[in-house]
Amino acid sequence: MAELRNSYDISFPEIEELIFLLKNVSDFDLSGYTRSSLKRRIQRIMNLEALDFVDLKNAVINIPGFQQFFIQEVTVNVTEMFRDPGFFNRLASEILPYLQTFPRIKIWSAGCSTGEEVYSLAILLKENNLYDRSFIYGTDINSKVLDIAKKGIYPLKKFKEYSDNFNAYNSKESLSNYYTARYDAAIINHDLRKNILFSTHNLASDQVFNEFQLITCRNVLIYFDLKLQEKVINLFYESLALFGFLCLGTKETILRHPVMENFKVVDKEFNIYQKIK
Repeated sequence: MAELRNSYDISFPEIEELIFLLKNVSDFDLSGYTRSSLKRRIQRIMNLEALDFVDLKNAVINIPGFQQFFIQEVTVNVTEMFRDPGFFNRLASEILPYLQTFPRIKIWSAGCSTGEEVYSLAILLKENNLYDRSFIYGTDINSKVLDIAKKGIYPLKKFKEYSDNFNAYNSKESLSNYYTARYDAAIINHDLRKNILFSTHNLASDQVFNEFQLITCRNVLIYFDLKLQEKVINLFYESLALFGFLCLGTKETILRHPVMENFKVVDKEFNIYQKIK
């Protein structure tokens, strides 16, 4: 991969051209993504690969493997274990007491990226003696990040920050109880992975695939335009059991969407909603 050197730019009309081109050659549709987020991500690829717009178009069409690389890079999202510790505190205190009334608990982590939030949810369930009757589905459009999630192997250096998050969540345990350190890698314990399934799923085009008591999709909708946001929120509504919970990112505002009339706000700070009809 080329080093960062020249600074390449892409205009908004060129982004529209690239969206049209990509849909024609791959059937992958970026039209629902906000143009500002696409601009940042595409420019990052152009600078990493030292490609101007003409070269980028040529690479997407003609270079084997580049099209998939481009899609993976433009759809990757950043995540971490126990991100926003207060959110996990709220799950433990307000949501889990309700979830434990179900004989089986099904959870969907949508847009899970490399899987850290999925394993955070698994730890939360395990600490509250709910893991053995729970199943977590982690989905993402990006197969590359899902490969990392499935392996459950992460750089050990990241676990200093993850441990700080975990401690702020007020666990009585140590995060090190849930992984094995080997050289410079942290390997998530097998017993934490047995009730988890990672799979590809496109929020923009795929349909309901199960009924869930809890859906988390944090810091994903901010990259979608209002039309796609509404489509995804409708998908979540149809996927939730009655009185199930929807958890979104703290920066995401969706109350303007009509389907939200079917939810009540459980926690305004951490964007937690309950389906009431």
